[in-house]
Amino acid sequence: MLLDHKVQLLQPLRGNRAGTDAVLLAAAAPSQIAGAVIDVGAGVGSIGLMIAQRAPKARIVLLENDPAVAGIARENIALNGRQEQVSLAEADLLKSAARRAAGAGDEAFDYVFTNPPFYAAHTVQASREVGRAAAHVFADGADLTQWIKACIALLKPGGRLLMVHRADALGDMLEAGRKQLGHFVVKPIHPRDGAPANRVIVTARKGSRAPLALLPGLVMHSADGKFSAAAEAINRGEALVDMG
Repeated sequence: MLLDHKVQLLQPLRGNRAGTDAVLLAAAAPSQIAGAVIDVGAGVGSIGLMIAQRAPKARIVLLENDPAVAGIARENIALNGRQEQVSLAEADLLKSAARRAAGAGDEAFDYVFTNPPFYAAHTVQASREVGRAAAHVFADGADLTQWIKACIALLKPGGRLLMVHRADALGDMLEAGRKQLGHFVVKPIHPRDGAPANRVIVTARKGSRAPLALLPGLVMHSADGKFSAAAEAINRGEALVDMG
């Protein structure tokens, strides 16, 4: 369950599971989000379903490549009664012909949300859990730059990309979108007060030339290790991430 039981979620017993990153990215969606939305690398559908819960005017596609995980996402759509609002496209983001055939066309979306894999395959030892490895490590020699450029291809002119990733990958994220995106907004996420950010939420608009904005950070935990008041409100679905 997510957002204080507002979203029900079946998840694999093993492998990658939806968590705080997904909750934060969904909460970064604009309060009045509407139009065509796609959750790229959707996993079991957590981000898209959390957005659907508070955005009845949004029409959402979950793009997922892993057949087993996509099957769980399909069950979660039904479990939450979102069959009229949320659909599933089973395809590899980086294989454009297959992606388009599955229903995720070029320049078709007002918003693209993504929580990309964290690492290129040559930089880490992948988990033995196949699902966890796929969620955290790019396959087939792909990298973050290729992933972001493929996400940009999905956006309509003027559409917005929203992503959550490792803070130390911020430079790569900005560089990947430099030629096609503008009005970058960066929200640092700190594990505790005084600690360096370990995540960033980044939004950007396709075709914009507006300057970058660096926002005040969000602190996730208080000194006692519990969620901060701000983080707890987001986890319960009572507040959004302030993206300016």
